[in-house]
Amino acid sequence: MFHAPNGFSRAPLPQARESEPVPTTQESATPALAAGAEKAPAKSTSRDAYFDNAKYLAIVLVAIAHAWEPVMDGSRASRALYLLVYTFHMPAFILISGYFSRSYTGRPDQLRRLLTGIAVPYVVFEIVYSLFRRWAQHAPEQPISLLDPFYLTWFLAALFIWRLTAPLWRLIRWPVPVALALASLAALTPDIGADLNLQRVLQFLPFFVLGLSLKPEHFQMVRRREVRLLALPLFAGAGAFAYWASPRMNFSWLYRSSSAQELGEPWWVGVVMTLAFFGCAALLTAGFLAWVPGRRTWFTVLGAGTICGYLGHGLLIKAADYGHVFETYAWLSDPSGEIVLTLIAVAAVTLLCTPPVRRALRFVTEPEMTWAFRRDAAKLSPRR
Repeated sequence: MFHAPNGFSRAPLPQARESEPVPTTQESATPALAAGAEKAPAKSTSRDAYFDNAKYLAIVLVAIAHAWEPVMDGSRASRALYLLVYTFHMPAFILISGYFSRSYTGRPDQLRRLLTGIAVPYVVFEIVYSLFRRWAQHAPEQPISLLDPFYLTWFLAALFIWRLTAPLWRLIRWPVPVALALASLAALTPDIGADLNLQRVLQFLPFFVLGLSLKPEHFQMVRRREVRLLALPLFAGAGAFAYWASPRMNFSWLYRSSSAQELGEPWWVGVVMTLAFFGCAALLTAGFLAWVPGRRTWFTVLGAGTICGYLGHGLLIKAADYGHVFETYAWLSDPSGEIVLTLIAVAAVTLLCTPPVRRALRFVTEPEMTWAFRRDAAKLSPRR
């Protein structure tokens, strides 16, 4: 979100296919991340190992960052790593989601997939997360609102909105600058409200639009050997800067869920931070993509189940939070404890992305729902 040991493949990447599964985000989300929003093709041979590898590695980073969050405050190094990873893991996930939305035109079959692959999982998991919170906190009065995404479900709501707007962005001459302008305006507008987490939807929008604007040759470009080598000093420099900035940074900027005024800053700081984080995230995402293997690996098959990993690991994090695990076992804030949490997060999200789990959750994450659609809907789609 990358080719074999030599790092460069002369074979061009295949064109993006509308049937390619999209990851689900944080944010995060992230989704995303996050995460498999579109249906898998009938034959696994039609999948591109490069993007499946990218989606799996991105969802692993999402899970690790969420595991670090409750225990990182006592360590500057941990905060620096968190800042580094959080700067690009959701943008990378969102960029890939945008890339695989390039063929979306609003055809009936695409709208059906949008409803079954994004809207239905959003509704189901929003209810599941909310009921779990009610049960764990013994607070039956807490509301369940489909307009106020809870925890990780924001990415599904955002992806639904972003994909609906995909045809519009293809009409605009300068889509990325326009998306950046909207994100900047959102960052200085405190009255957007919490409905569908629109603040976050707008502030992350440029990464989706950037993905829409990319072509296969752009991904081929970042897989070149020289780009991979350049990625090493890039991440080294970013890590050093993150170490310097971690005690000075308000991490709320990472989540894109608040305006500058809500963070106690002048309005113009929102514009500066939006542009700065976009530039940093774009560079780090390119560096990340440069090192993703392009060949089939043991984890390639897991890229098809990232929506299960994304939504499932959130329940595990919340279970530990509600159970006061991080407060009870203070040693988890030590370096050894953080390593243990990292390994647990990697193992858990890997298990959740496996084919058996994906098949078990398909009735929620990839439902057919033929009963809900008109039988002649397919005839409304133009023949390819």
